Amino acid sequence: MEKREGFEHQRLMVVPRPMVVEALSQPITRRMVVTDAGYFPRATDHARRRAQGVPETIVIVCVSGRGWVESEGRRSGVGAATAIVIPPHVPHAYGASEDDPWTIWWCHMRGSDIPDFLGELGAGPRRLTFPLRAVDRVTAHLDEIAVAIERRLTPASLVATAGIAWRMWSQLAVDRVVSEDGTPVERALRYLAERIDGRVTVPELAALVGISPSHLSTLVREVTGGGVLAYHRSLKMARARELLDTTELPVGEIAKAVGMEDPFYFSRQFRQVHGLSPSQYRATRKG
Repeated sequence: MEKREGFEHQRLMVVPRPMVVEALSQPITRRMVVTDAGYFPRATDHARRRAQGVPETIVIVCVSGRGWVESEGRRSGVGAATAIVIPPHVPHAYGASEDDPWTIWWCHMRGSDIPDFLGELGAGPRRLTFPLRAVDRVTAHLDEIAVAIERRLTPASLVATAGIAWRMWSQLAVDRVVSEDGTPVERALRYLAERIDGRVTVPELAALVGISPSHLSTLVREVTGGGVLAYHRSLKMARARELLDTTELPVGEIAKAVGMEDPFYFSRQFRQVHGLSPSQYRATRKG
């Protein structure tokens, strides 16, 4: 028999709908408001079927066990460290595996910011599942949401949960673009991070990870937002900032430490990124 809820040690929070309507008219929560949240441990026989979908966007994170999700007649298996993201009004069904029922955290949300996150993820009727690298971080956000609603349900707590939900969405977006260990782009980024004090060319790096230079450039741009050399320069500048902040090394020595033998070239690159010379940056009070 399929069950919607009623699992031992579950947590289930529902925001009254008049409160949701009011929140959607306010400056912050109109952008993001959590309407429901919960935790279902080892949810035997758990299943939901919604032929018309729901007005909210649904996020479910499977932390152990297995389950499934279905949309447009296509069923996908769901295992641990997987998120299900169902946009509003998308007909769907989901449920726990019979022999290894899932443990899930979940929440429903509405707001004007959500379509942007759905677009960033590429979530839609034909793509509802997303592997997670940082499942503990995502579930920590969902736990925070649950605690905030459980303790006191007020307009202020809905503002708090909006901020937590925004961080959760950001983590989902990061997990989508950060590649799995061992892939060519992951190996390339690790290689660059390990050679901050050296010079790397795109053809050399592409040959090292076994793909073409153009393909590597495309993959790195998808993950970092910029090209291979731009990413390497950003790593060098980050290391330079650290040395300027934490050591008394002369600027020329810092330039060498990040693979730039010419201190004048280093200073030009640093100013291009930060709008300040290395010496001016070092003299700036921080914190």
